[in-house]
Amino acid sequence: MVLRMIVICVMDRKDTRSGGSNQLIWIKKRLFVGLFLAVVFALAACGGSENEGGSEKARTVEHAMGKTEIKGTPGRIVVLDTGELDSAMSLGVTPVGSVEAVEGLGFPSYLENTDSIEYVGTIEEPNLEKIATLSPDLILSSKLRHEQIYDQLSRIAPTVFTETTGVTWKGNFAKHAEALNREAEAKKIMADYENRLRGFGQAMGGRLGETEVSVVRFLPGETRIYQKESFIGTVLEDAGVPRPPSQDVEKFAILNASSEFIPKMGGDMIFVTVYGPEDETTQQEITTDPLWSKLDAVRQDSVYEVSDDLWMLGIGPTAANGVVDDLETHLAEG
Repeated sequence: MVLRMIVICVMDRKDTRSGGSNQLIWIKKRLFVGLFLAVVFALAACGGSENEGGSEKARTVEHAMGKTEIKGTPGRIVVLDTGELDSAMSLGVTPVGSVEAVEGLGFPSYLENTDSIEYVGTIEEPNLEKIATLSPDLILSSKLRHEQIYDQLSRIAPTVFTETTGVTWKGNFAKHAEALNREAEAKKIMADYENRLRGFGQAMGGRLGETEVSVVRFLPGETRIYQKESFIGTVLEDAGVPRPPSQDVEKFAILNASSEFIPKMGGDMIFVTVYGPEDETTQQEITTDPLWSKLDAVRQDSVYEVSDDLWMLGIGPTAANGVVDDLETHLAEG
């Protein structure tokens, strides 16, 4: 139809002017432009049909807050927790916006190429106005973190929540992948993680079940001894690494562990992380206590400080692989 209209237009113009070489050149130029535009319009129309029937088809994602309709493959993502950030980056999606765990601390250091991501507040206080200005087509978070503002977020963009965070990181990753329309990529990532764990197990050989690993975290005003119902607890269990009796229980952590709990921090190896400025955490208080120096791991010089971003804040497949890197360094190679 477009081509027919162009030809008619050319013929009408020819009828109103006298013949000659100039007229012929003019007609050829107009015909060329018309044909070019016709091809462009036709290709655009074909592209639109493909999107409407293929990747742009609306999908309904069930999640912790109900059901959300998402069109196609989202490209402008806002994430409101560190686990969601790890999930997106692991899947090759750089969010347009993300919160910080604590204002001023930035994004987890183990993640690369985060310079283009806009800060949209903290986990505790997301900036809804800033989120809205980014025009996202998907927002990811959890009911645990942001149930109270779900309705407000949903008015900005399609929003998908998992129930909680931490120990559920694998299920959360699968849900994030579903929302992002990248389920095949997620399955490959988790298969690679399983292969990585098998490689670690082979490198350890018979020593795998012989080394009990303890995990202690120093925070401002608090010390935590991590147990099995945590992100790091699941990774250690996946790796087949045994835990001391005090930590080999189906609970999250021993919270607010004072110096009297130091014997429960013992193991053949102790991995410690520090969250926040070191001079404000409990690290100095615990590690200068006489009970600390009596622990076997301390006496054997088997205490290792590792990244809090990886072991505690990551809560996703990239962080999990980073933890396995540390286990290989200190257990397999050591």
